[in-house]
Amino acid sequence: MKNQRKKNPRLLGALGKNFPRTHALAAGAASFALALTLFVSTPEVEAKRTALPVSLAPAEAVSPAVAAAEEADAGIAVEDARSGLRVIEEKVRNGDTLSDLFQRAGVSSAEMYQLLASGQEAKQLAKLAPGEELTFQVDGDGNLQSLELHRDRLSRVEFSRDSGDEYNYALHQREADRHSAYRQGEIKSSLFVDGGEAGLSNNTIMELANIFGSDIDFALDIRKGDTFSVIFEEEFLDGEKIGDGPIKAVTFTNQGKTFNAVRYTDSNGDTSYYTPDGKSMRKAFIRTPVDFARISSHFNPRRLHPVFKTRRPHNGTDYAAPTGTPVYAAGDGKVVRAGYSKPNGNYVFIQHGDRYMTRYLHLSKRLVKRGQRVKQRQVIGKVGSTGYATGPHLHYEFLVNGRHRNPATIVRQLPKAKSIPSSEMARFQAQTQPLLAQLERFNQPALAQQSEHGESSGSTN
Repeated sequence: MKNQRKKNPRLLGALGKNFPRTHALAAGAASFALALTLFVSTPEVEAKRTALPVSLAPAEAVSPAVAAAEEADAGIAVEDARSGLRVIEEKVRNGDTLSDLFQRAGVSSAEMYQLLASGQEAKQLAKLAPGEELTFQVDGDGNLQSLELHRDRLSRVEFSRDSGDEYNYALHQREADRHSAYRQGEIKSSLFVDGGEAGLSNNTIMELANIFGSDIDFALDIRKGDTFSVIFEEEFLDGEKIGDGPIKAVTFTNQGKTFNAVRYTDSNGDTSYYTPDGKSMRKAFIRTPVDFARISSHFNPRRLHPVFKTRRPHNGTDYAAPTGTPVYAAGDGKVVRAGYSKPNGNYVFIQHGDRYMTRYLHLSKRLVKRGQRVKQRQVIGKVGSTGYATGPHLHYEFLVNGRHRNPATIVRQLPKAKSIPSSEMARFQAQTQPLLAQLERFNQPALAQQSEHGESSGSTN
């Protein structure tokens, strides 16, 4: 051929001189045997894993990482021998729309619109989250016969086409097996770090902080040597753990003072946490509107302003946290102001009844509007550094009858939510006393071990 490269006689001569003919024949035979072995064994192993189409076209070099990523992202299509339908599985990726998933599955937009118009239940397909899975069943003409949405391992939504060309809706729910679990630990670094080392998930740690959020300021009050113990539910499906359920009973010792809480569902079906004698753990206001933030500036009427370098009252508490950290409403109320100003940046003011107001300044984003009603711990914005701010933080103010009060101390003086009524106390005790007794039994070995080592649960500075 014209494009065939010419052989290099010098190179061949050098090879012949340095590589005897007998050795070359032996090496060739060994290479042939090795190639024959690979040729015979490799396809057999691959065939057991998956049947791949044979391509006679030259293969392009693809890195293993790219190949693995493409295989993970690609939808899986197989044919159901019994029904004669093609089954395509697609996983929702970041930024995906329902139209993207139908296109990847090879199903027309007309089929998608017909499904979306089939009923109110189909509207939920417009709101998909990354990681969720869709299973399409398509006939030989490309018509969609059924679509399944797998929200998680416990929930599956099905839309199936009937003989009248209409879609029927069905929700399939599985119940996880629930078992009680116990964890205990001691604060050496932070609740988040030490809770994780004790075997608590991030969600359970956050729930623990929320339960005691009216009594303990987890940004200010935590000390080395504080202890905690928790009874919570673990969820299993087919023998495999799939997540954690709610906390059932919990103890937290902070600076030598012990707080106990137990979960209770009242006769109306409402669930909350209470002290062992039936008092609500929930106060009218939470202690901190940001989870696990660091206080960068305290309430100080004579503070030196970091920008203007003059003595100006600091009528709130600054919580340093990364930009985008959620900011919660401290209590139930109504948004009376929400906007932007040069000194405050993005801000939200919430009125709580006639006497109380809370203010949230320097937000990167506002998530509520003026006149909107909000609930305690509802996300109202995100931490930022807008306005006169030297870095990302939340400036939080608490006003009583129009006067600024120290947010770190005022909440302790405010009343809690309603306690268990006397008419329901017997039901409350019957439901919660076994949990508290179980928690106490679990705690005994840990307390005995601490006593043997002479450890104290009080605060250490």
